[in-house]
Formats: sequence, C-alpha cells, structure tokens
Amino acid sequence: MKPDEIKKLDAYFKRTLNPAIVVKARPRKNDSAEVYIGDEFLGVIFRDDEDGDLSYSFSMAILEDDL
Repeated sequence: MKPDEIKKLDAYFKRTLNPAIVVKARPRKNDSAEVYIGDEFLGVIFRDDEDGDLSYSFSMAILEDDL
C-alpha cells in the first residue's frame, strides 16, 4: 500500500476503534498493511481492487490462549 493510503487507514482505525492503533507497511508486500496496538500485532488489512471498486478487509486471528 502507498504511504498516503496507510495514513488514511491509520486515521480511520484510530477514530473508529482505538487511538492507540498503528497501521504499518508490510515488508515485501504492497497489497496489505499490519495493524498494531503498541508492540502487540492485531492483524492485517488487505486491499482489494480487482472488481474496479476499492475495498479493504481486516483479518484478525484470536487464539484461545489470549481469551
């Protein structure tokens, strides 16, 4: 993802979910970004523009040990 796109997603997550969230570029991947709170990895945001309509999906795994 481009830096300006990551900034927009970062602002959206901060405003919508939690001001402590940080969206970061992924190394060697340009179709997604990583989501963190502090050093804790939360999940990945994927960019989808195959159908001509741009959309994003957020994927977060929750381990039973974390519950």
